[in-house]
Amino acid sequence: MRLLMKVLMPAKAGNKAIADDSMSVAINNFIASANPEAAYFLLDQGKRTALFIFEEKCQDQLMVYNERFFVVFDAEIWITPVIRAVPYKSA
Repeated sequence: MRLLMKVLMPAKAGNKAIADDSMSVAINNFIASANPEAAYFLLDQGKRTALFIFEEKCQDQLMVYNERFFVVFDAEIWITPVIRAVPYKSA
């Protein structure tokens, strides 16, 4: 299933993670594990935000991904299924 994961990081936790390099480690570990087809970084609701689009077949793996971001960033995480526009057909 193709998923969109949105990770919102509070400024204080994000600043600390940048200073001690744990942000780059956590993000690079996630990218190596999930192999997202896209990754975007932006500001949303005044928080550092990462958006990842990736395929995942095992629901249990989502807990592993989430835990990294909870621990390092005290993050809010949103995950939702997404589809591409190209194969979309109405019923």
